[in-house]
Amino acid sequence: MGIFNTKEKYKSLVKENKADIAEAIKKENSKSNKKLTEKDLDSIKKELNKKLKNSYIPIPEKTREKILNEIEKEARDSANTKYKKGNININLGGDSKIEKFINYDKEHPNSNIDVALHSLGYEKTFLNRFMYTRAATANSLVKKDNREQFLSQLLSYGSVALFVFLPLFTLFLKLFYIRRKYTYVDHLIFVFHVQTVFFMLFSIYFLLEIFGASPALWVFTILFLVYLFIAMKKFYQQGYFKTFIKFLLLNLNYSIIAIIGIVIVFLLSFAMY
Repeated sequence: MGIFNTKEKYKSLVKENKADIAEAIKKENSKSNKKLTEKDLDSIKKELNKKLKNSYIPIPEKTREKILNEIEKEARDSANTKYKKGNININLGGDSKIEKFINYDKEHPNSNIDVALHSLGYEKTFLNRFMYTRAATANSLVKKDNREQFLSQLLSYGSVALFVFLPLFTLFLKLFYIRRKYTYVDHLIFVFHVQTVFFMLFSIYFLLEIFGASPALWVFTILFLVYLFIAMKKFYQQGYFKTFIKFLLLNLNYSIIAIIGIVIVFLLSFAMY
């Protein structure tokens, strides 16, 4: 269902809303595209000069004058300089595309995507629309409710990804016990068995949290690792030393796979949120 909703959402990024864009651009321009007056420039210079004087690091007067003159020159010559009352936001160029999208969305949170791209001077391609929606998503995660919803989605995708990576984890077991007469399916059954115990332990952990207890996560982690070591020892019937070495190597490989998986799941979750 989540994938279907994401697909439907991305379909709209391919279409250009030509019927509404002209009117929306007029409204945006009337709100935000005001030229700076001499009064605005003087106000900017005074406020910036005050901040420079109060700087923790002493700035010589000649240096301050030079900075103020450069700022005034950029303000007159460049359309990239923006000013809001009570806040200085000077952009001297060099920002990446995504940074420009993020800053624009902060200033115009309800702006149409095509209007935003038109105002910033970018083509209305699918990639630019997609990047703009991700910039808007990044801004929305500042709110606690949106952040909690995103984390919930991340956990949901993470649990699915865990099972997707199990066959890869099984492959490492097959390589570590290549001399043993076990098929890949035998190793896979062992992995599913261990993973079931993993989910049982952490289900207990979350249930205790729901009922107001404060269980220590490290206790459940150690319990699982002890169980994994004993399970490997009994299933593969090798000595303690060999089992311990393979146990360490297996967990090292699994940690690397887990880190890669977390990065992939995070990126996919962010793209689909």
